[in-house]
Amino acid sequence: MKRLRQIVTKAVVAKGKKRTESSEVMRPPNTPTSILGCWVINHHYSAKKVGKYVEVSGKFDVNVWYAYHNHSKTAVYTETIPYKDRIKLHYRDEEIIDSNEVHVKVLQQPNCIEAVINQQGDSFNIVIEREFLVEVIGETKVVVSVHPIEFEEEWNFDDDDDESSSSSSSSSSSDFDYKKSSSSEDSSSFQ
Repeated sequence: MKRLRQIVTKAVVAKGKKRTESSEVMRPPNTPTSILGCWVINHHYSAKKVGKYVEVSGKFDVNVWYAYHNHSKTAVYTETIPYKDRIKLHYRDEEIIDSNEVHVKVLQQPNCIEAVINQQGDSFNIVIEREFLVEVIGETKVVVSVHPIEFEEEWNFDDDDDESSSSSSSSSSSDFDYKKSSSSEDSSSFQ
């Protein structure tokens, strides 16, 4: 036990992932006759840890391009949609020092997967999908094995005493001869 030490370091201590489909109802100023296109832009979000969950709060703009007045005119209707996703965290280890540092990765930006005119014909029913991966960064402990300061791992040196290879090499004053320098040094200098 004397050779083990605990080191406190930062690491990913919990993760969570969630895909959400939400239905939104949008009421344009004109009675629509058909939908020509729908797209989502301007996505902004923030995240915070709440207990064993991460809450991702954000908003995005939904633009619906539609025809009205019996297909004779077109317009784009825009509405800002707020949301709050609660993502459950999964911990690897139970013994962690709590932290509120959260990293969020958007796996799927908010995207329209369905846009239809409702049965009354006065509004749009829009289905939006999004997906997040969250990571909580916290302090955790790791255990390492400690060796004495004098400890050095063993080295395997191949001693080639092949005279033919040394005679073929050029000898100049700038060449370094490892065998001469290592024999002149005393092993006590490494202590």
